[in-house]
Amino acid sequence: MRIDCPLCGSRDMREFYYQGAAVALARPAPDAGEAAWDDYVHLRDNPAGQTRELWHHEAGCSAWLVVTRDTVSHEISKVALAADVKEAGA
Repeated sequence: MRIDCPLCGSRDMREFYYQGAAVALARPAPDAGEAAWDDYVHLRDNPAGQTRELWHHEAGCSAWLVVTRDTVSHEISKVALAADVKEAGA
């Protein structure tokens, strides 16, 4: 799989580090209990289809990227700098 870094161009995925889904998780209250914290730390959705993921270009420019990818076919439809996505509010 190749990822088109907006700063470096097309690169092999081995240059990147996958960080997980690019969604904000609702952090439990400090006194929420062990079960709530266990869910927050360990449980994640594993959807089939289009997802937005956070990747770090670790062996390249060190940029953080939001990659829109189909988890079934691994086809990448969009790559954007995470800072740009945050500024746009998306």
